[in-house]
Amino acid sequence: MEYYQARTMLLVIFIFPALVECKVRLYNFRVVLTNTTKLCSTKSIPTINGKFPGPTIYAREGDNVNIRLTNQVQYNVTVHWHGVRQLRTGWADGPAYITQCPIQPGQSYLYNFTLTGQRGTLLWHAHISWLRATIHGAIVIFPKKGVPYPFPKPDKEKIIILSEWWKADVEAVVNQATMTGLPPNISDAHTVNGHTGAVPGCTSPGFTLHVESGKTYLLRIINAALNDELFFKIAGHNITVVEVDATFTKPFSTDTIFIGPGQTTNALLTADKSIGKYLIAVSPFMDTVVAVDNVTAIAFLRYKGTLAFSPPVLTTTPAINATPATSTFMDKLRSLNSKKYPANVPLTVDHDLYFTIGVGIDPCATCTNGSKAVADINNVSFIMPTTALLQAHYYNISGVFTDDFPAKPPISFNYTGNNTAMNLKTTNGTRAYRLAFNSAVQVVLQGTTIIAPESHPFHLHGFNFFVVGKGIGNFDPDNDPKKFNLADPVERNTVSVPTAGWIAIRFKADNPGVWFLHCHLEVHTTWGLKMAFVVDNGKGPNESILPPPSDLPTC
Repeated sequence: MEYYQARTMLLVIFIFPALVECKVRLYNFRVVLTNTTKLCSTKSIPTINGKFPGPTIYAREGDNVNIRLTNQVQYNVTVHWHGVRQLRTGWADGPAYITQCPIQPGQSYLYNFTLTGQRGTLLWHAHISWLRATIHGAIVIFPKKGVPYPFPKPDKEKIIILSEWWKADVEAVVNQATMTGLPPNISDAHTVNGHTGAVPGCTSPGFTLHVESGKTYLLRIINAALNDELFFKIAGHNITVVEVDATFTKPFSTDTIFIGPGQTTNALLTADKSIGKYLIAVSPFMDTVVAVDNVTAIAFLRYKGTLAFSPPVLTTTPAINATPATSTFMDKLRSLNSKKYPANVPLTVDHDLYFTIGVGIDPCATCTNGSKAVADINNVSFIMPTTALLQAHYYNISGVFTDDFPAKPPISFNYTGNNTAMNLKTTNGTRAYRLAFNSAVQVVLQGTTIIAPESHPFHLHGFNFFVVGKGIGNFDPDNDPKKFNLADPVERNTVSVPTAGWIAIRFKADNPGVWFLHCHLEVHTTWGLKMAFVVDNGKGPNESILPPPSDLPTC
């Protein structure tokens, strides 16, 4: 297929995505600086093609997607296609220094991957420093031609991207925090499709979701925020959840969605209320003592025929510490587990891993107080390498990482008890855990109360996993597994570990390569709350990672 022809086809797809079938989807992404005004102040931000949020990628299950990313800003850049399985194509996954070296200013790289066995909503975002604050967008994967949704067909579909906004230069915010060793400044507002709505001290029209009476809409809701788990609510309306993280779920009705950074939720909205304007509220969740941006983003759902100055129908937002609301929502999520969309949960495990997650304090001679905030898994704070792990693994380059990441905490203690007397210092290293191809893996992610307990949205690259159990307090290896849901647990790529609690996930290591596991709160990733799995090649012809592309960036 000629490049010009493919681009022409793409234009048609972008406008009429459901009408055209094409096996190859080509996109040109240019990273550029764009002047943008929000909160009554203007700043220059890195964007894709001058858009915030960035352009939507449309494709069908089974399509090959090619994105040419050209870096025209002063920062090194990578982009991660969050939730895409990347079967054997780890070179296209995107996390800097994990699967690739960054794309340097003036350079370009072709991301090339196939959407295998996935349909629904995902997102893409920068995966280096804090650039994903403004470099992010939606991925919409339609079912194969002629394959219906497993729920009533909506009349229309709407993408809703939630995010955060800083008045300051976000890179300056994180650089200042790195120099001082202190937590970075919180954001100044939340956004809905790039709009804050009216906030104290600044009038803004906000985003409007236009609907027609009697019609049903599929809302594709994405949390692209850096550090905030969010509640999403539409005044006077219930919505029906039908999918999370591009996997179908058993439908259930709710008036409030709980969604962590990196998560996506598809929900059906029927416009069945009186003609008028209804408040859409996006508010943060934080049930501990950690500082958070508590500004509610305001948008509106507006029925066709609503008079120009109609007063809005209002709603109340959940309390900022509404832990029961988050738990209730998560407990309702179940895999569809139908004949066509089965839940293939590993019933036995080859690797039984116990990962404690939390924060600590390490010495820092150059920092303001002589120390810095860090984060760790099993007391290992991850040090980013200067050579990409996948390259080191593929080419057997020694000295880049070790494969001795601990399968359990080095010291056993009351993880969710009173730990004020604990030694807060961590160990540091670039350590990975090695998995045999197709082995079954269980990871219990155990929150801790060191310094402060906190909810942690954890993301695993390269895989979906099943959330087989969760609880508050310390995981009990003798009794808690007896209560695991191995029949229809929700399948996803990002899950929130409850504050001072635990989550148990299972997955099959059927994708060779190097795959990042990290907290999707960017502040915690920056502090080292991350690790990597090395999945060895199998023996079959389609069980080895593909060779690296010729234009793979160099460090």
